[in-house]
Amino acid sequence: MNLKLRNDAEYIIHNAIQAVLPDEAVIRALKNYKCSGGKTILVSVGKAAWQMARAAEGVLEKVDKGIVITKYDHVKGDIKGIECYEAGHPVPDRNSFEATARALEMVNGLTEQDTVIFLLSGGGSALFELPMIPGEELADITRQLLSSGADIVEINTIRKRLSRVKGGRFALACAPARVYSVVLSDIVGDPLDMIASGPACPDSSTCEEARRIVDKYKIRLSNAASGLVDIETPKSLENVVTDITGSVRELCNAAAEACRELGYETEILTDRLCCEAREAGKYLAETAVRNSKTGRKLAFVAGGETVVHLTGNGMGGRNQELALSAAEYIGGLERRVAVFSVGSDGTDGPTDAAGGYVDTDTLAELTKKNINIHEVLANNDSYYALKAVDGLIVTGPTGTNVNDVAVVLIEGNDGQ
Repeated sequence: MNLKLRNDAEYIIHNAIQAVLPDEAVIRALKNYKCSGGKTILVSVGKAAWQMARAAEGVLEKVDKGIVITKYDHVKGDIKGIECYEAGHPVPDRNSFEATARALEMVNGLTEQDTVIFLLSGGGSALFELPMIPGEELADITRQLLSSGADIVEINTIRKRLSRVKGGRFALACAPARVYSVVLSDIVGDPLDMIASGPACPDSSTCEEARRIVDKYKIRLSNAASGLVDIETPKSLENVVTDITGSVRELCNAAAEACRELGYETEILTDRLCCEAREAGKYLAETAVRNSKTGRKLAFVAGGETVVHLTGNGMGGRNQELALSAAEYIGGLERRVAVFSVGSDGTDGPTDAAGGYVDTDTLAELTKKNINIHEVLANNDSYYALKAVDGLIVTGPTGTNVNDVAVVLIEGNDGQ
């Protein structure tokens, strides 16, 4: 492993994530909010929910009651006046349902003078859920979608039709109270109705589109679920104002700036990377190979959210698969090259890693340990392969969630 490139990678990851932490974004969004005289209810949902709620509680004049619903191990302490719940992700569980039911209790019976401050971040689709079908069936449908290769927009198009809170239904539950929604985007292009399945946003997707997704991926549905797929979601909401803050674009810009601080000539390739993780790894590796002959110190940044098609029963995540798939193509290059990819929330799939790092030495290190990249990827077991060569990137929960960022680093002629 090239320690210089690995240290550079750690610097870039740290600076990029620091730049998109939600605290300042929430404070900016709420600085001009004035209490209307009625009740103020705070509902914060998603992987960044605890951090967003803590920032909001510090800036709001008052919070009559509030709730945080976030992923397990993401609550970092008590927040005055706020009930904190941890629940299942990426598959909702009983705690998801109970916490969401509690949130609906809090907003029940409000008046036109009351306001719901709704803080939303990625992961809300699983965490904020009260299904209209049995929980076991919803979990099965979610697993089918996740393992099929469906992208997040397709997944949410189905999930919102099976839910009491998604697709604008939470905002309807709050009416006639006003809803001020502050959104930390985790979906490429920032489509409000798809972020956490749009609990406070009119739904732009249609029943026809939902039915096509079911047919495309051959999703098994009960008669009850099939009937719900064919019921249209709300197409207008009069009681909601939304402020979208934080996105993968900001994450990419911050990563690029950190690269430049380290002396790399830097190019942002895209902030809309959306393909299979393995294909993304190959694409970035090919970018590295093509540019490694220039003799210049270069960096290339790509942001977005790739997908993994499950073909095995191993452990890993999309960022780890991206990095591992790149290792084969950059192995043994004359010029030192690194490829790394991380999830901004600090978790990649059902693992304790944020992502993976590989460089021109990784392939040889894996070979020495009799680890075959193709076999590992076929079994979706990138976690243990990267762990064996110190290629895991571990940040712990970051408190934010604005997609993923992947970076290619190429050393210059002087080895710097």
